[in-house]
Amino acid sequence: MEHDITQPITQLPVAVIGAGPIGLSAAVHLLEAGIEPIIFESGEQAGAHLASWGHVRMFSPWSYNIDSAAAALLKQTGWREPEPTAFPTGAELLTQYLQPLAAYPAIASRLHTHSRVTHVSRQQHDVLRSSGRDAAPFVLRVSGASGNPAGERDVLVRAVIDASGTYQTPNGIGAHGIPALGEIAAADSIAYGVPDITGKARAQYAGKTVLVVGGGHSAFNALQDLIALADEHPDTRILWGVRGATMDNVIRSPEDDELQERRALEERIQQWLEAGRFEVVTNLAIDAIHHESGQLVVESGAQYLPAVDRIIAATGFRPDLALLSELRVSLDPATQSPVRLAPLIDPNQHSCGSVPPHGAAELAHAESGLYIVGIKSYGRAPTFLMRTGYQQVTSVVAALVDPESVTPAPICGAVSKAAAKDTTACESSCG
Repeated sequence: MEHDITQPITQLPVAVIGAGPIGLSAAVHLLEAGIEPIIFESGEQAGAHLASWGHVRMFSPWSYNIDSAAAALLKQTGWREPEPTAFPTGAELLTQYLQPLAAYPAIASRLHTHSRVTHVSRQQHDVLRSSGRDAAPFVLRVSGASGNPAGERDVLVRAVIDASGTYQTPNGIGAHGIPALGEIAAADSIAYGVPDITGKARAQYAGKTVLVVGGGHSAFNALQDLIALADEHPDTRILWGVRGATMDNVIRSPEDDELQERRALEERIQQWLEAGRFEVVTNLAIDAIHHESGQLVVESGAQYLPAVDRIIAATGFRPDLALLSELRVSLDPATQSPVRLAPLIDPNQHSCGSVPPHGAAELAHAESGLYIVGIKSYGRAPTFLMRTGYQQVTSVVAALVDPESVTPAPICGAVSKAAAKDTTACESSCG
């Protein structure tokens, strides 16, 4: 596995970790640029995370969710692009776009499923060693899908594009940023994200008492499905817990919101809220979860909530950074996003979901050749659009081809030329 130091590192492939929409987009752009990609997907198929939320309809239309370069590739096979203004479900995005892209011969021959990247380092360089670091290839330790060391191998690459997402690492519901006492023990009765309430998981929720934790759009989707279920099973009881002191910010998108489906969902939740369809718990700060007579009782300060059968934790996700621990990763301590991207996406300052244009310059780390892209690049910040990820990888590949394509820009920070081609001006952002 030793790299011949007489050969340029550029003869090695670029690793893409994760075969979701952003990862496969990166592979398409690498091939287009004449750079060899090697794609690692821990699941049994490309888009394994998409399959987990296939029942959820997206706020953004098809036009936001298809990479134009990938579409051009697929059209060579007779693929028909979906109606640009329609809103796909996760399952439709998977079957109508991602699976055909993964099956395209130039992609399929470079895609390794059941292949989990457990560690990334530099050849013969731990995180402390600096001499010759930038000239050393990256080493990827690759195992089976579940991290099984049997059959593990090391792979050398010239650069790493980490598009592994965050879906596999949900946030806990504890008030302190860590799991609540008893949360791990109650895992069988807690669903993280948006479960298929009206489909596969119907029996777990019909006629049950359910607590939804979270004040974002994932919580709204879960509440919407629970209302539909309660219309069929009136004995279904819905509790909704949020950290805030009031429910005044349910409708938070502007009337002329670019994503009208998002606004429409907010309005439906507001109407059901006013109609008393939910039992609302504000100032929720979960300290512990107790088992009592086959149900769960949530402790929040001095308050104990009514016993519930199920909890839906719609509290977001976080990046898994363990595999990058031997690299010099430059992350903002709060958002866990790249330091130059963090001010542009900080949810404490940006509430509308509009983010200035950004690309390779904002995504760069002290570790030359490493890029975290897609929703993982946002760290714990919640507002990410797939279209943004496509812009990111366009810029990153341009930077791999020509580092001079990355130039500083005033006000918004450094913005790559490639990323700036298809974006709005800085002044249109939230801040």
